[in-house]
Amino acid sequence: MCTLYEYDKMFINLCAERAHRISASDDPRRVHFQSPEYLVDRLDAIAELYDTDRTDLLIEAMREYIEDTADSETFQELVATKYYDDQLEFETVKQLVGAETAQRLRLLKTELEDEPLDLAAPNNIDVYDGDATTVKPAVEDER
Repeated sequence: MCTLYEYDKMFINLCAERAHRISASDDPRRVHFQSPEYLVDRLDAIAELYDTDRTDLLIEAMREYIEDTADSETFQELVATKYYDDQLEFETVKQLVGAETAQRLRLLKTELEDEPLDLAAPNNIDVYDGDATTVKPAVEDER
């Protein structure tokens, strides 16, 4: 009986997780693409094994790939570079790396685009006023 309870609990958690992933705001979009036949055959065999359909497996595979890619440092550097070079719009950056990282990139870009402070060049003034002292580092005792 304990095993059944644990199974029910696990099933409920999986359902809740799936419901969270596919929210009401996720409007499905039909996508058509061509794939090698052997990949589709393998996908169908896996779907049959898990008692699900091809679409669910493809969606999960895309989701995992996108999450792994978005977490990649190389990917994030590429997005940042293209954003700083004005090759990507902010909304696209937000889709690619998430709202928090996109906002950080926007703040950094703003800082980079700001005009440098208009400061006068330093005068040739001796900041030590001629009284510079050289200090030799203390030698540690070797025990």
